[in-house]
Amino acid sequence: MVHVEDAITIDAPLDEVFDYLDTPENQVEITPSLSASELVERLDNGGSHVRFTYSMAGISLDGEVRATTYEPNERIGFEMTNGPLDGTITWTFDGDDTQTTVTYAADYAVPTPVLQSVAETFAQRYNERELKTTLQNLKDRLEAA
Repeated sequence: MVHVEDAITIDAPLDEVFDYLDTPENQVEITPSLSASELVERLDNGGSHVRFTYSMAGISLDGEVRATTYEPNERIGFEMTNGPLDGTITWTFDGDDTQTTVTYAADYAVPTPVLQSVAETFAQRYNERELKTTLQNLKDRLEAA
């Protein structure tokens, strides 16, 4: 199981940051290895069911996430299923009208086909760099707005 987690503080209001991350299409703008993120449906809990395409070490991985926890302006917890990646992603939010701290945490099993060409330690480091870049891209995009 791979675990990555990091946080960043953004000079933007909490509701703006939450709304931006709650829009699946915006994920492609900030996540370097994500080439597609499309809303399948809004769930009864208010969260999203999303299809995605992610690339790791040149291998395209298609899958889906469903918001299992959806607390506006506080937390979105996703379960990854229906693809080669199984695990969870959690976005947590803490802030006010001027500044927001976003924490991203993910736990997932590296799929067997990827393990054949990429060691798990590489996957860990790769995704730690991805996470840092994603959070910095989020900060840069929202602070420029």
